[in-house]
Amino acid sequence: MRLSEKLMLFKNNYKNFNSSWINKIDSGENPNSQDLLDHLDLIHDRHAGFTEKIATSCCDVHGKNSYELLLDTIDPSSHSDILDLACGSGVLLEYCNKRFPFNLKLSGVDMNDNELKLARIRLLNKDIDFFNAKAQKLNFIKDSSKDVIFCHWALTLMDPIIPVLKTIKRILKNHGIFSAIVDGDSNSAKGYSEINNIIYKYVQKIFPNYGLLELGDPRVRSLKTLNELVKMVFDDCAIKITPHVLTFKEKPKVLAKDVSRFFYASLVLSSKHYQVLVSELENYFNKSSVNGLSEFNLPVNRLIVEKRSKLYFLNK
Repeated sequence: MRLSEKLMLFKNNYKNFNSSWINKIDSGENPNSQDLLDHLDLIHDRHAGFTEKIATSCCDVHGKNSYELLLDTIDPSSHSDILDLACGSGVLLEYCNKRFPFNLKLSGVDMNDNELKLARIRLLNKDIDFFNAKAQKLNFIKDSSKDVIFCHWALTLMDPIIPVLKTIKRILKNHGIFSAIVDGDSNSAKGYSEINNIIYKYVQKIFPNYGLLELGDPRVRSLKTLNELVKMVFDDCAIKITPHVLTFKEKPKVLAKDVSRFFYASLVLSSKHYQVLVSELENYFNKSSVNGLSEFNLPVNRLIVEKRSKLYFLNK
């Protein structure tokens, strides 16, 4: 082993995280899409199911979380075949199965084995098909076969994104619905930017270049550019993007742990550094607590696309 390799190994052991994406970011290089896939796969191997707590707990003024916002786009009278793209640990499919226990064919796709293991356990003895595959490679799914395709907080991380959107369009039926939850405007949710800054500033003490390059395609993170991006593929289709702010109230100590684990940035830290970050977040939440509770406000955008063939418009 060369000296440079030994130094890199020591560096990675110290930081307790080793992916080609983080190594290239750390050295000032530009990672490619395969580096991103490897990075995300490693994180989900280590922390399968880590998004569940915040995603289920943060709710809008009507008490709905982001999973339930997606379920609202299902019309059980006309939709029967549902695909959850990047299904993770199967939470959305579980919600779907509970709300619509009859007459729906459910399936989930994810690229990570550990997430799929959790999903299969969660939905044991349910008639749900799971597939290990990347969103860009769904050749095993027939054209125009799905009534609804969900993507809960994963579209933001996909790169390249255009092949994903083209695949979704291909496998959707005419009048089928593509519904996704993605990042919203950080300035629309009280306190979100401050929390994001606490996490990123601390991570940058260990990984100075972290945050200079976003995970995935940055166009998905802006309402304007997301709309333009989707229109590039779903031409002549109905597109609607609505902003939402979801809130979770808890004791500062609990909230600090749950919120920190929701951010990919915090998951590249060693356990020692992670505990320091949690303490900083707890201090932040303590300062804003009321009657022993503090709150985390999460901005999201819900994207809804209805596929319409050109024949549909000619007949109108």
